[in-house]
Amino acid sequence: MKEIINTDKAPQAIGTYSQAVKVGKTVYLSGQIPLVPETMEMVEGDFEANVRRVFDNLSAVCEAAGGSLQDIAKLNIFLTDLGNFAKVNAIMAEYFEQPYPARAAIGIASLPKDAEVEMDGVLELP
Repeated sequence: MKEIINTDKAPQAIGTYSQAVKVGKTVYLSGQIPLVPETMEMVEGDFEANVRRVFDNLSAVCEAAGGSLQDIAKLNIFLTDLGNFAKVNAIMAEYFEQPYPARAAIGIASLPKDAEVEMDGVLELP
């Protein structure tokens, strides 16, 4: 049975999707870009501010599902510039503790709203 996860502490969907879907103890997190939940506008600031906003958005959805970032088993990171890979790693270390999730970092041409970064993942609840 599917349970739809929704929180006002993360941006509302800008398309035909849910913030997350829970099936049993597994939660499938939709992609998050650096939107500020209260305004639905892109966060102001540099690339690092964008990455932090994305992690904060993911964290809010994880918490709404009954978990945390530490419960993410698989994280996908989409970057319009793979030159930012090291910056993502440094910021990720502020949000995650070892053991880190499995992860992919994928370079792509563009993202919604001209975002530079988007992340999605799979969460396994305890």
